[in-house]
Amino acid sequence: MNAYEMYQIQILDHYRNPRNRGALDNPDIKHRESNPLCGDEIEFQVKLDPRGRVSDVRFDGHGCAISIASASMLSERVKGMPVEKILKLDKDDIEKMLGIRLTPTRLKCALIPLESLVRGILEYEKNRKKTGRKK
Repeated sequence: MNAYEMYQIQILDHYRNPRNRGALDNPDIKHRESNPLCGDEIEFQVKLDPRGRVSDVRFDGHGCAISIASASMLSERVKGMPVEKILKLDKDDIEKMLGIRLTPTRLKCALIPLESLVRGILEYEKNRKKTGRKK
């Protein structure tokens, strides 16, 4: 079995058995993104600790194997990560996480979870500055 086949198996495992799927009670961050062209839709929910690190994360939604696997892997990766570091993640990080090069169409599917998470963080930060909250 070559590396490409191993990564395909990993992607299918995360699609069939997604990690951190579900909902959180009273999340600090909650945002949904969708791709109307393919119908993928992913929502991320995040709880932060007092230092601004991800203490818990969940995602939900529907989509192709790439978008669900990407959401599952991303949810595992960001646990314990400060939001500032999450905001620096990009398409190269997602492709590296998935372990395969993606076509432009498939890359869009893989990036929906990151877009949901990043936009949720940006909304949270904007609201936090408006209200003057510390966390």
